[in-house]
Amino acid sequence: MQTIYTDLLCIGAGLAGERAAVEAAQAGLGVICISLVPARRSHSVCAQGGMQAALGNCAMGEGDSPDVHFADTVKGSDWGCDQEVARLFANTAPIEMRRLAHWGVPWNRVVPGVHTYYKGGKPFKKQEKKEHEGLIHARAFGGTAKWRTCYASDGAGHSVLYTMDNRAAQLGVAVHDRMEALSLIHDGHTCLGAVVRSLRTGELVAYMAKATLVATGGFGRIYRHSTNAVINDGGGHIAVLDTGVVPLGNMEAVQFHPTGIVPTDILVTEGCRGDGGTLLDVNQERFMQIYEPEKAELASRDVVSRWMVHHIRQGKGVPSAYGDHLWLDIRHLGQKHIRSKLREVDEICQSFLGIDPVRQLIPVRPTQHYSMGGVRTDKTGAAQGLKGLFSAGEAACWDMHGFNRLGGNSLAETVVAGGIVGQTIVEYIQGAEVSISTRTVADAVQRDQARIDALLQGRNGMENAYDVREAMFDVLEDAAGIYRNGADLERGVARLQEIHARARRIALRSNGLGANPELALALKLPGMVRLALCVAYGALNRTESRGSHTREDFPERNDRDWLNRTLATWPDGADLPRLTYEPASKVWPLPPGDRGYGGGTIIPATPTTAPAAGE
Repeated sequence: MQTIYTDLLCIGAGLAGERAAVEAAQAGLGVICISLVPARRSHSVCAQGGMQAALGNCAMGEGDSPDVHFADTVKGSDWGCDQEVARLFANTAPIEMRRLAHWGVPWNRVVPGVHTYYKGGKPFKKQEKKEHEGLIHARAFGGTAKWRTCYASDGAGHSVLYTMDNRAAQLGVAVHDRMEALSLIHDGHTCLGAVVRSLRTGELVAYMAKATLVATGGFGRIYRHSTNAVINDGGGHIAVLDTGVVPLGNMEAVQFHPTGIVPTDILVTEGCRGDGGTLLDVNQERFMQIYEPEKAELASRDVVSRWMVHHIRQGKGVPSAYGDHLWLDIRHLGQKHIRSKLREVDEICQSFLGIDPVRQLIPVRPTQHYSMGGVRTDKTGAAQGLKGLFSAGEAACWDMHGFNRLGGNSLAETVVAGGIVGQTIVEYIQGAEVSISTRTVADAVQRDQARIDALLQGRNGMENAYDVREAMFDVLEDAAGIYRNGADLERGVARLQEIHARARRIALRSNGLGANPELALALKLPGMVRLALCVAYGALNRTESRGSHTREDFPERNDRDWLNRTLATWPDGADLPRLTYEPASKVWPLPPGDRGYGGGTIIPATPTTAPAAGE
């Protein structure tokens, strides 16, 4: 068995992982990032619209500030976020955007003159101020009071990830790609690294580190229809959950993006609607202004997705062989705008749909997109339950998103949290004394090798991995989508428990040798079903509607009973996660109130439990 030692082990080489790695490397520490794919193919590269930061450079962002950004973020979370973290994020984001520009990100810049903007598909003009010429520009995104989403056409993730990867390479960060973490090595108190499987050879390698960072992105691929890449299957979350001591936070909070294209589920950016695109129904009529007169298409994602599904339920969807959908219309933005500022959308539509968005409508419907839930950390990024374990980005429940995150906040979070958590890791490593038991390491590797051997030798049973995964997909689609109810969730939890038992009886149809995707799925599938149970069981127990978690049988947002965060752990041998709860925030500079969009009834906190401003 090969053993590799380093100061910091980053599991994941996307934006959050590499940003933390850069921080550690700048301090002179040794850093290794392991990744399922080459770093520049990490899912961060697919982000399109941009990063939110209160720069106030463009005319439509005039008067913006971290205070306004903070308020938008808290309202967007439906008061489910940690307000101390939201404040830290809003204050730091402008610094990080300028740092990225210094490192080489080609942000779109303010050009002076009179420009045509669109709202609800209708043009209006706004004069750009000359003194702002050349500064970082911004576009509109949903749920925001100001235009603050910094963008690089519609390829922000691509531009920032390539820049970050260059920076990491300059500082000597090593990226070991085509490597997959199977489990964390720990002694019940301290994380010591991870057992990693080579996807090239199938061999196991022990990576030992003074600090370990989980930055593996989301777990969207537990759903059949997702904008996530196939690598976003929850591997990092599974390794953490399997420790039995580190909780996952708010796993029932799953975001559906309004505009996944039909039938491929590839994302087209919220920037389409931010730049003036509209949603149309089967009659090619706008409808969002009926439900949201103030925000229309630019309400928060949870709200727009709900109204889209509601409108389809009213018989206004467009029939297709792939189910009903709606239309996204950006034709009025014009060829110049689409071919430049929305060029990736243009290429996606032409390559995957065979349509030209300059002249044709884009078929869209809400699609699973983002995981607000993740590895529960404190505001510094340190995970609960194990020393030396950290998490950042979508993999983490930091928790600035609560029950719904605003578009542009997550991509900004990768670099903001990556920098903050990286600083924490540097301080931890510089003061850490780590004692590694060779027996602990050997036992961890042996456990994973035994799992592999059992699959290769057919000792578990006769279940087909792909059939089991399809069964999991069916349950989540039926029970844990945009609209949820107690009866469906109860049935879903019971079915997932049966599927979990099936997942432990998988037999391979292939020989499992070398770079074998069936073996990779079979190893991960029991953990994927456990994640699905964390989602469904958490949703069943949360008897309210908040942000992306919508219970048709409990339509009110219940601040009296549910102004808290779900924590899910999985004790050894359990068939359900253990759920506990903690206050959503320790301080409440912005006490719970109405979001200003989305409607709905709020059950207020009682006078004895209501958080006061400044607490």
